[in-house]
Amino acid sequence: MSTLPDDTLRKILVQIQQTAVQSQRALNISRQQSASKDRERRILQLTIDEIQGIEGDVNLYKGVGKMFMMVPRKTMEQEFKSQEKELTDDINSLNKKAKYLEKQFNDAQSQLRDIFHHSPKQ
Repeated sequence: MSTLPDDTLRKILVQIQQTAVQSQRALNISRQQSASKDRERRILQLTIDEIQGIEGDVNLYKGVGKMFMMVPRKTMEQEFKSQEKELTDDINSLNKKAKYLEKQFNDAQSQLRDIFHHSPKQ
């Protein structure tokens, strides 16, 4: 292994550390967003279950700004199911992003370990 000047090695180390820090921050944000969307999806699923549990032709109302508007049951169920599908897709994409960021963070950490493990002792 050829020896690099100290300044170049320092720049490489700083860049790897920055990559690790940025990956860790983005990973935490991604996990928080995924947890939030999962919470929303569970609430939506409970709402769908409650609506489906109601028998007969019941008036359902949807909040629109400061007022409520009567909405047919089928329309309300379809809206909720499409929202649930959208949230599930968002969660899946956030999980994929989190896996990528975790891999990026682990790669940066292993690069740092390799550099310090193979660096000459002074």
